[in-house]
Amino acid sequence: MAHQFITVLRHVATSALCFLTTAAFAQNTPSAEPERIFKTEQYTVRAVSVLKGLYHPWGLAFLPDGRMLLTERRGTMRIVDGGKLVEKPVAGIPVAVEHGQGGLLDVALHPKYAENGWIYWTYNAGKPGEFGTELARGKLAGTRESPVMTNVEVLFQMQPKSAAGVHFGSRIVFDRQGYLYITLGDRGDSPDKGAAHRAQQLNDHAGKSIRLHDDGRVPADNPFVKTPGARPEIFSFGHRNMQGAALHPETGRVWEHEHGPQGGDEVNVLAAGSNYGWPVITYGANYGSGTKIGEGTTKEGIVAPLHYWVPSIAPSGMAFYTANNFPKWKGNLFVGALAKQTLVRLTLNGERVVSEERMFDGKLGRIRDVRQGPDGNLYLLTDATEGELIRIEAVK
Repeated sequence: MAHQFITVLRHVATSALCFLTTAAFAQNTPSAEPERIFKTEQYTVRAVSVLKGLYHPWGLAFLPDGRMLLTERRGTMRIVDGGKLVEKPVAGIPVAVEHGQGGLLDVALHPKYAENGWIYWTYNAGKPGEFGTELARGKLAGTRESPVMTNVEVLFQMQPKSAAGVHFGSRIVFDRQGYLYITLGDRGDSPDKGAAHRAQQLNDHAGKSIRLHDDGRVPADNPFVKTPGARPEIFSFGHRNMQGAALHPETGRVWEHEHGPQGGDEVNVLAAGSNYGWPVITYGANYGSGTKIGEGTTKEGIVAPLHYWVPSIAPSGMAFYTANNFPKWKGNLFVGALAKQTLVRLTLNGERVVSEERMFDGKLGRIRDVRQGPDGNLYLLTDATEGELIRIEAVK
């Protein structure tokens, strides 16, 4: 009888210990991350974390086999395979120098990638005192676990370079004729006394859009090919810092946006040989003092912005939406924003902005890039030392 009583006590004690251990484990085990659900003007959407722990991710491209390519500012190109980050970065790419805002920047596939396998990327290159944006291309090879870029060619090198750590640009866009466009920043350098700003000088790549053949050759019909002293690669000039560009799905024209100073971020449509005004005309003001820059907001012979923001949102990344997941968003232009930590949706009527919606204000972080994925969802990259790849999908 005593033996049975002791056995019962042991059973009760063991059950109690198991209960307490389970309760303690449950208390200390992190709960699943709560869903990030947001109501927008037209849809309820979910922000799904695809990847975390990215170091200042900058550009994103989708490979036909379902993998993704993304760049990190420190100079690493990474592959996302099955929702997971391949451990080894892509080997064989030229050294990208992380200097201020510069590093490894945009990445894009050739429009005929399935046929030729070319991948293009922009990056900061140089040595102390001489930094600038360059363009290279290569072909992805190696194994899925150990990817390597082969057939690497440097197609464009910005000139002249400078010591500045700001305003590198840079996005890559192909148009329907196969021409390749690169957007460049003005590098933030103050002009010498009495000299024009770098963005206004045609012998300087800074503050320009660049137009090339896909192999880096200069098109014979570029607007300044026959202008004495001008850089023949220049397509347009007078830009400040273009960190977003995309091809309009109907017109085939290249749209871009650029950072203003204190206010005056702009959306523009690129036209051959056109002057977009920086710093002659701007809706922005000098940092801190708020004093006037240039001659006003309009001037004959200079293209005024299609749309502008005051105060600044610090735009980065741009995509036109064309898929069916969000039918009411078709034809809308999406712009990421760093300073305002928001995703901006612009409704268009031709080349006129008729309304603006801001989403996720301060909830997801600094949005560096925005892309439409092959699945019809929107994908965002957030700019941080622990950056994130996020998928925006409809809640049904």
